[in-house]
Amino acid sequence: MVQGPLLFLILLLGVGFIVLATAKFKLHPFLSLLLAAFGVGIAAGIPLNEVVRAINDGFGGLMSYIGIVIVAGTIIGKILEKSGAALRMAEVVLRAVGEKRPQLAMSLIGAIVSIPVFCDSAYVILSSLKKSLAHRAEVPLASMTVALATGLYATHTLVPPTPGPIAAAGNIGASGYLGTIILIGLVVSVPVIAVGYIWAVKVAASIHIAGEEEVRYSYEEVVSQFGKLPSTVKSFTPIFLPIVLIGVGSVVSYLQYTGKLADFLLFLGTPVVALLVGVFAAFSLLPAWNEETLTGWIGEGLKDAAIILLLTGAGGAFGAVIKATAIADLIKGFATGGSASGAFILLLSFTVAAALKTAQGSSTAALVITSALVAPMLAQAGVVGAVPLALVVMAIGAGAMAVSHVNDSYFWVVTQFSGLTVTDAYKAHTMATLMQGIVALVVTMALWYLLV
Repeated sequence: MVQGPLLFLILLLGVGFIVLATAKFKLHPFLSLLLAAFGVGIAAGIPLNEVVRAINDGFGGLMSYIGIVIVAGTIIGKILEKSGAALRMAEVVLRAVGEKRPQLAMSLIGAIVSIPVFCDSAYVILSSLKKSLAHRAEVPLASMTVALATGLYATHTLVPPTPGPIAAAGNIGASGYLGTIILIGLVVSVPVIAVGYIWAVKVAASIHIAGEEEVRYSYEEVVSQFGKLPSTVKSFTPIFLPIVLIGVGSVVSYLQYTGKLADFLLFLGTPVVALLVGVFAAFSLLPAWNEETLTGWIGEGLKDAAIILLLTGAGGAFGAVIKATAIADLIKGFATGGSASGAFILLLSFTVAAALKTAQGSSTAALVITSALVAPMLAQAGVVGAVPLALVVMAIGAGAMAVSHVNDSYFWVVTQFSGLTVTDAYKAHTMATLMQGIVALVVTMALWYLLV
């Protein structure tokens, strides 16, 4: 089996292949990951049967405890999207913040809605609302666009049950710490949302979108597309009930309570159970229990989940191959030498994720691939336990923000549904996502020195 610096070169070439294949040749990340896994394993001298075994075990092992969680999360998001519950949540936030601060309202609306709903879909859902509020409040449409886009982006990459952070947690062995990851993700996302809001007010407000004066959307017209909106309680419950259950389970586990009640709370706090409870809570949002909703809507959620599941499984396979090499011994020596402190691991995670995000465009793919790459290093570098692993997820998420540009589908959703030119989008949206990524990393590093 290959050892020494040559092994690092093989791994570097494997990552380079993934970037080149996805960014230049447009090969789907799923196949890129699988081919890289086989290539790295064979080049590293792992026996061929063990390469196959590692890939199968890595793919299936990760699916065994994270697959249902991802599926449940996407189903919840789809029901919130189709039922109009996302707009109801937007309405509640708007009332709470006030129409005199429309950009802040859009940032907060985006941050809440994007916890279960993919940011691309959420932006499309809220685009008409954004335009009507911009017209009503007489603020530049570009400013409202960036406020919404950055609010959505922050929680999309940092806060479970969004699939990307869940997949990253699974890859690094932190799926049992989702309560901690949610809590820290919410803490980190606050300044990240804030910098997006500031960029929207200070920079994007100077950009004029051609034809924005002609927009005549009213809130009532936007709502009428969904008919009668669900109640506030019904709309928020599918998001917050799983988070509360996971949080309670984490507290019970941390305090080491015992007994039947503790066992029951731990059961409910298991991510799989908590998210399934959220799915059943979302059923109250269905306008009717029929084939269109129970099969059609849920089927659409399953289709959305399929790509994430395949990416996550392929990432797990790639990570399993890396673990099967002798790289752990090299990392152990590297860490013993004092160079690979926890802060270095965070910086490395951010850098790799940012490079992958910028090169191939997908935040989710950057989260999955980076988490698979750094997973073998964590234990050797002494990064273990709930808080340290949660901060690694944050560092990867921070990198997965920087930057959104022309090879990112979200970039085109934002530009096409707002009317921004590509040049203005670079100034308003791309630079905002860069600032968000940097702020997320700084906050994550600060939390490392405060909490670890």
